Amino acid sequence: MTEIEPIYDKKCECKMCKKAFTTKKLRSRFIKVMSYDTDFCPIYSSLEANPILYHVNVCPHCGYSSTDDFSPYFPPGSVEEIQSKVCSQWVPHDFGQNRKITDAIKTYKLAIYCSLLKKEKYIIIAGTYVRLAWLYRILENEEQEQRFMTLAMNAYMESYMTDDFRGTQVSEVRILYLIGELARRTYQIEQAVKYFSKVIEQQKRTVETGIINMAKERWYDIREQQKAAQDII
Repeated sequence: MTEIEPIYDKKCECKMCKKAFTTKKLRSRFIKVMSYDTDFCPIYSSLEANPILYHVNVCPHCGYSSTDDFSPYFPPGSVEEIQSKVCSQWVPHDFGQNRKITDAIKTYKLAIYCSLLKKEKYIIIAGTYVRLAWLYRILENEEQEQRFMTLAMNAYMESYMTDDFRGTQVSEVRILYLIGELARRTYQIEQAVKYFSKVIEQQKRTVETGIINMAKERWYDIREQQKAAQDII
């Protein structure tokens, strides 16, 4: 009997050059989440079984990089922008094999660049930034983790202010919490308190009680840290 491999080839068609290519994905049965960080970063049983490594699809022919979350719609002028700044500069490279974390990081940076040229929704750009921050967390590269958490927080704020998260899987309570938690993790404490308070204000209007409780815990942690700092002074 043939043993089923955790990683398989998924057939794709590039939205830019229309050529076919394959990319690796993880079978869901092999994905085991052990726990979650306070910013919803999933902790998997092993790095090899981490689907975040394979979240980005990179066309080996033209370099256009995207995730399954990207819109199929290209705003006027964006195809030409990507053609000029990505495709025409592309040196053929195949990311369609098993990925190391350093390979995955390159794919995220390509996808972020393409998403900005394409004028993708802020909620999609934010999700790409935050996953890249999580990869740097695995590498214990705090400087780069901080950099991309800050970019993610700013994109989530733009998404919240423009309402472009509506109709996605990200609820208002969740986006408010994420802004607060990313602010806390990047030491923007006033901002964190402001957004955690906004989450708590929603407690009578939402069924997402888990997120309400998480916001209360983070808010309490901040208050305790501030008290401890005052005691030292």
